[in-house]
Amino acid sequence: MSKNPDHLAADNIRALAIAMVEKANSGHPGGPMGGADFMHILYSEFFNYDPTDMHWPFRDRFFMDAGHLSSLMYAQYYLLGLYQKEDIANFRQWGSVTPGHPEVDVARGVENTSGPLGQGHTMGVGAAIAAKFLAARFGNWMDHKVYGFISDGGVQEEISQGAGRLAGHLGLNNFIMFYDSNDVQLSSKTDEVTSEDTAKKYEAWGWKVVTIDGHDHAQIRKALKDARAETEKPTLIIGQTIMGKGCVTADGSPYEGHTELHGKPIGATGADYPMTMKHLGARVDRPFDVFAEVKPFYDAILERKKQAAAQKKAQIAQWRKEHTALADKLDHFLSGTLPELDFKGIAHKEGLATRAASSAVLGYLADHVENMIVSSADLSNSDKTDGFLKKTTILKKGDFSGAFLQSGVAELTMAAIANGIALHGGVIPVVATFFVFSDYMKPAIRLSCIQELPVKYVWTHDAFRVGEDGPTHQPIEQEAQIRLLEKVQNHSHQQSFVAIRPADSAETNIAWKMAMENSSTPTGLILSRQGIKDVSAMDGDRYQAAQQAEKGGYLVQETSDPDVVLIANGSEVSTLVDAAALLKEKAGLKVNIASIPSEGIFRQQPREYQQKVIPTDRPIFGLTAGLPINLEPLAGPNGKVFGLGHFGHSAPATVLDEKFGFTGEQVFGQVMDFLK
Repeated sequence: MSKNPDHLAADNIRALAIAMVEKANSGHPGGPMGGADFMHILYSEFFNYDPTDMHWPFRDRFFMDAGHLSSLMYAQYYLLGLYQKEDIANFRQWGSVTPGHPEVDVARGVENTSGPLGQGHTMGVGAAIAAKFLAARFGNWMDHKVYGFISDGGVQEEISQGAGRLAGHLGLNNFIMFYDSNDVQLSSKTDEVTSEDTAKKYEAWGWKVVTIDGHDHAQIRKALKDARAETEKPTLIIGQTIMGKGCVTADGSPYEGHTELHGKPIGATGADYPMTMKHLGARVDRPFDVFAEVKPFYDAILERKKQAAAQKKAQIAQWRKEHTALADKLDHFLSGTLPELDFKGIAHKEGLATRAASSAVLGYLADHVENMIVSSADLSNSDKTDGFLKKTTILKKGDFSGAFLQSGVAELTMAAIANGIALHGGVIPVVATFFVFSDYMKPAIRLSCIQELPVKYVWTHDAFRVGEDGPTHQPIEQEAQIRLLEKVQNHSHQQSFVAIRPADSAETNIAWKMAMENSSTPTGLILSRQGIKDVSAMDGDRYQAAQQAEKGGYLVQETSDPDVVLIANGSEVSTLVDAAALLKEKAGLKVNIASIPSEGIFRQQPREYQQKVIPTDRPIFGLTAGLPINLEPLAGPNGKVFGLGHFGHSAPATVLDEKFGFTGEQVFGQVMDFLK
């Protein structure tokens, strides 16, 4: 029986996907064979974009969660003309544009770097939030959809709970997710690890759920049509598919649904690769060909896409003529540029905690930056993002006019959503929690770095001075972990992350200035719970002096020919100021003090500047409330760093300072011992 063009196209996708894996001798062929029908119907009939303008801001977006199914994406996009034959033939090879897991490449249709399972669809939720946020400000003509593609593993990853809960709670009807439910995982069948009712779970979160035969094109069409028409809820399409759909043995017998088809080339399983290619209608000697019947079919699809995009662009052009001021504002949002901001004018009381100073900055930004979404993991009144919240309202179902996302206790979900917001474009994401809980965020922080996304992370309660909460809530090793990312380059050969731990309120203003102006990498602000004595300016203008923090480090106290140089960041800088006064008074020593809020940026400065701040021919003493390794590279082999090499204890912060050796008097003694 001859196949219609839709089924031929799906089989072409299957053949291309398994050919990529076979040639690379690496990859996952079975899943792409199961998902081919959905991908073809989605892209051929429902997915709106402009083939001549892949960065068009108002395109639909596709977020792949199951990154191991990358060959499915590349095969589909090859039919759409986004990849060349040599690209897919070089799947998973050095220098290719078809890596083993998809990496952001909007020009070729790839919207996200998938990362560990669960994050891809959660980033899709973030993109859907950004789209709703913008539509609330510019009109419902901005009606593009966000599609997610998830596998059994993505459903099982804990992050799916946070994504599912928030998408349903917010009524993200612009988010449509296909669940490729094939009952097979990499090392087992799904019934060996779970017996939950996925449909009921998502329904309980407020989703519209439909279960279909994932190979029946009519059912796929209806599910997508209904999902696009849904006005209240996100939609989960559970597509019951077959792992390795179309695989056969050497004698032509079906060989489908087996676990081994998940993660091995077809030729290394009980299926026969040449016979399977023949069964699908492909030539083994020309495995990367587009089928003769499929090529004109897709040429016509592309022409329809261009025409539909041109019509939409004409509508948008008319809207622009009728709403010139709004159009200018929209262009400003999408450009990623900032309005003029006066960080110097943000005044603070004396001796504030840097989290409190940050709150004042956020309040200022709420009044002056209209395209920010700030989110907190149920800590807004403690991480002080309520400075922003007091100037706006929360995002809620049916009303995205506000700018604050109450994420609930879901740090990883919140961070992955922020990545999705940044990927969508037009909106600046800020996320906040206690520094110790950054442990829950690390996978998403890493993807912020890899994808080069300007997410702003706010981490408060930065040291053992959290006090009475005890060792589980006192960050000791977190700064060392985060600063490792300052030492890792991204693919643009930049420092992949900027971590800033300001010493007082003035430096907090500068830290926010640096974060807001950093449009190419993520930034983390590490802020204190307790009040900090403000650092005195040598020339009387503390803000002007603190501007030197933009170099990553600078001298807050300077003398000629110093006997010792003291270095720190955060609240320890004021402790060094106290110790320095004692060193001068009791020992007659001349002391320089350096504040180094960002080692990564400091290391980028000219060698002469680094030498001026931390000379290698002088004794260097460092103080850190975390692991000594935070400052040891700066102190050098002949320096000494006093830090905390153990977990904390439950007690008031002032008691812990005394017990752990972090008073000015104690540091004076430590420096004297070091100099001896």
